Amino acid sequence: MIAAFPMYLRAENTAAHDAFWSLIHDALRDRGIAAPPTLSDGADTMALWSRPDMVLSQICNLPYRAVFKDKITLIGAMDHGLPDARPGEYYSVMIARADDPRDHFADVRFALNDPLSNSGWCMPGLWAAARGTGFATTIQTGSHLASARAVAEGRADLAGIDAVTWQMLEKWEDFTTGLRVVGRTDPSPGISFCTAGAVDPAPYLAALSNALTALAAQDRETLALHGIIPLPRDRYLDLPIPAAPST
Repeated sequence: MIAAFPMYLRAENTAAHDAFWSLIHDALRDRGIAAPPTLSDGADTMALWSRPDMVLSQICNLPYRAVFKDKITLIGAMDHGLPDARPGEYYSVMIARADDPRDHFADVRFALNDPLSNSGWCMPGLWAAARGTGFATTIQTGSHLASARAVAEGRADLAGIDAVTWQMLEKWEDFTTGLRVVGRTDPSPGISFCTAGAVDPAPYLAALSNALTALAAQDRETLALHGIIPLPRDRYLDLPIPAAPST
C-alpha cells in the first residue's frame, strides 16, 4: 500500500507534510483503515493514482475528470483560504516578466507544466479564450516552478501558476521578484484528497479533519492548509477537457 502527497511537496515543507501524515496515519488506524507508516516521495503521479492499494493521495481535477473519475474516490478539496475563492477552490495566477510592459497578452509563447494540469493548462486556456486570444506556441516544462523560470528567463512570455504554488514560489524562490501577476483565471475545485476504488469517503474525511485540527500551528502555517472541503462531483466534471497544446 502507498500514500503520497505530491502536489505541493518541497524541501521546505517536507517536515510539515510528515507531521501531518503521522497524525493522519493514526486517525485512519483508529477508523480501521490500514495505512503505510510514511509517505512515499517522488512517485509518478499517473502510476500512483492507478494503484489499487493507494490509501491516500492528492489529485488535480483535470486528471480526475479526464482519466480517474471512475477509478478513485474523492474525499475533499484542500482549502487554502485564497482571496476571492470559495472554500475548497483555487485559481491560477497568470504571470509575466516584471519588465514586460504589455497589458494584453495575445498570441504569446506560453509555458505549461503538463497538458493534464488544470491550473497550468486548462484554466489558463479558458482565461485566454475569454479575452479573445490564444497561445502562439507552447513549451512543456514539467512543473510550475520550471514554467515560472521559463518566463523569468525569457524563454516564454506567460504561464499559469496554481495560486497556492505561486505563494510558495514567492516565499522561497528569489527569481520571482522578476515576475508579475497580470491576471487570474476563474476559480475551480482545488487539489483534492483521494483514495483508490469506490469507498465511503466519510472516515477518510474525518481522519484528515481531525489530523489537521491536531497539527501544530507552525506546520499548519507552513502547509497553508485551512481545511478539507467536500465538493459536489459535478463541480469537477462540469469543467472541459482541453485540447492538447500545440508546439
